[in-house]
Amino acid sequence: MRLSIIIPVYNEEATIGEVLSRIEAVDIDKEVIIVDDASTDATREILQKLSPEQAKVIYHPRNLGKGAAIRSGLKEVTGEVIIIQDADLEYDPQDYQRLIKPILEGKAKVVYGSRFADRNPRMPFWYRLGNRLLTLSVNILHGSNLSDVHTCYKVFETEVIKEVDLRADRFDFCPEITAKLLKKGYHILEIPITYHSRTPKEGKKLTWRDGIIAFFSHLKYRFMD
Repeated sequence: MRLSIIIPVYNEEATIGEVLSRIEAVDIDKEVIIVDDASTDATREILQKLSPEQAKVIYHPRNLGKGAAIRSGLKEVTGEVIIIQDADLEYDPQDYQRLIKPILEGKAKVVYGSRFADRNPRMPFWYRLGNRLLTLSVNILHGSNLSDVHTCYKVFETEVIKEVDLRADRFDFCPEITAKLLKKGYHILEIPITYHSRTPKEGKKLTWRDGIIAFFSHLKYRFMD
């Protein structure tokens, strides 16, 4: 079974090379699909030096957002399982094997890597609080029992995610995909992962505004498609 790794990238010149090295070190049948969302730093120059064997690279002519980048990547996947990978160093590709294992064993069709399942990760207080509140809102709205709805590490059988009509362009991809999967009756299995939070000075792009947008997105996708 092949794993398709979709990497949305925007201005990650400092980390994209190391991320790709860590992915390469994972002993698994895989393909890497990078979507450069019109980076304005040296990210594009770095990606242009990659060989086709290292990754397939898609270039957006203008910045469209993480959700739009993921949709572009989905059009190119050939693997039976898909994982979303951020281009920073917060998430460790060494977790891939554990994340895909339940799917390979037929125990799940959707797996989320949870930063909170059995640990308290190093994360700024306001980010941690925001994640907790957003996850609580999802559990109340959908009657679910998740611990980390806004994790980057979301893993799907390819046929599952391709049957979902995705339209969100930016970080509201997370509320959209979670709500639509739950409404379709899919059980989301959570697996603990390692996590290394970075700060805004280190390139963290999420702000409190994204948290507010996410909350209203959760409400929107609970009652609308």
